[in-house]
Amino acid sequence: MTADRHGHTMTDTGAEALGHYEQALDDLLFFRPAVEETARAVLTAAPRSPMGHALAAHLGVLATEEQAAAAAHKTFTSFCAELDPGRLTPREQMHLAAAEAGLAGDLRTAGRILHEIGIAHPRDLLALFAGHHLDFLVGNAPLLRDRVGGALDSWDENDPHYGPLLGMYAFGLEENGHYEHAEQTGLAALERAPHDVWGIHGVVHTYEMRGRFTDGIRFLDARSDAWTGDSLLAGHTWWHYALYALERGDNGRVLDIYDSALHDPDAEDGALELVNAAALLWRLYLADDDQSARWTALADAWERRDDGPHYAFNDAHAVMAYVGAGRLERAERLVRDREQWLARTPAGRAPANRAMTADTGLPVCRALLAYGRKDFAGATELLLPVRHRLHDFGGSHAQRDAVQRTLVEAALRAGHHDLARTLLSERSRLRPVCPYNWSAKARLEEQVGAPERAAAARARAAAQAAGAAPAG
Repeated sequence: MTADRHGHTMTDTGAEALGHYEQALDDLLFFRPAVEETARAVLTAAPRSPMGHALAAHLGVLATEEQAAAAAHKTFTSFCAELDPGRLTPREQMHLAAAEAGLAGDLRTAGRILHEIGIAHPRDLLALFAGHHLDFLVGNAPLLRDRVGGALDSWDENDPHYGPLLGMYAFGLEENGHYEHAEQTGLAALERAPHDVWGIHGVVHTYEMRGRFTDGIRFLDARSDAWTGDSLLAGHTWWHYALYALERGDNGRVLDIYDSALHDPDAEDGALELVNAAALLWRLYLADDDQSARWTALADAWERRDDGPHYAFNDAHAVMAYVGAGRLERAERLVRDREQWLARTPAGRAPANRAMTADTGLPVCRALLAYGRKDFAGATELLLPVRHRLHDFGGSHAQRDAVQRTLVEAALRAGHHDLARTLLSERSRLRPVCPYNWSAKARLEEQVGAPERAAAARARAAAQAAGAAPAG
């Protein structure tokens, strides 16, 4: 019987398979596309390896893609049908239970079981990584931080994976508003592992949330060799780069990034890539920037996927693409499909996506559709009740800001001046350096007949875009 390098027993996993498993964990931490190949290699060398099957199942869940989860579920079910659980360690049994729950769509139960593993076995890297990303998918920000933070004391700081763990912790800190601590933690992670793309990602988020757009671009440029290469996170990091450029008013650069790194009309992109593309184009749509050709190609890509009700966060971005392309009937069809799915899927022990869809996903999709119909009052009414629980359908603060901006724009265009003023006051107090906030304030002041205040707000937006404004 073998054990991994942290002493965890690996049932039915010989030395060759163990080597592949350790490599797969390393590939996973650094977001290398090779992780799929190395994960398969584990099961080729040891077809009955419980941890090999747990790894493959977790990968199927974290992809947030219906087809990937279905394929993983088929393999996992076949393995479990011939399994004698009594031969496994309690840790392995728990991993399989978490995998089973995740593949059934019960993401919160999967995350809870993985957290229990992390408490009993804080150096179980797969439990920490998979749990961390499940926390992200279901919007559990406190555990996104504390799952990793609670394990760090059990790790040797000289361990080669201690740095990437700090990178995970940095993102958890950032999503809970600890921006300075997150930045320093992420930089410490990169001192240990310069190619830690998740650590880079965590630091990038801190700059986004504090309006340090020029610093963010410099940071990414200085580390381009680490994140622009063969990485599963390259496209998403380019998306962050484009957000910096957008805030600086450099729309030409934004579109260059979109065309070169975010969406290739001839490629079959995964869900994450299409989410990145939709989230960026939607910000331009809100600014009345016509990108009809790009929207058409993106909507085509979403239609080819024709995903079922698997992950509500993805659904919202599909609706963005359909609305942006003027395919309102297609967006309506997606909404009807999800409504029908809810009607035949009883609450209780149901996939996490049911609650995510019912409570947040569908209201957002309906609001995006209303916005596309120029029913701005209707979009406002739909978004206002859910704006403080958008985290319930996953994503980061930066990703969900596309929806928050939709509410601001809908309120402005509906003439709901008091609401728009309240929303913009909230936004500018939380993010005083954000050119969008001040340009929106300028439009509000114009609407209410205050040209001097409008000019002052517009000047502040321009100064911030140029990097000249103070944070206060």
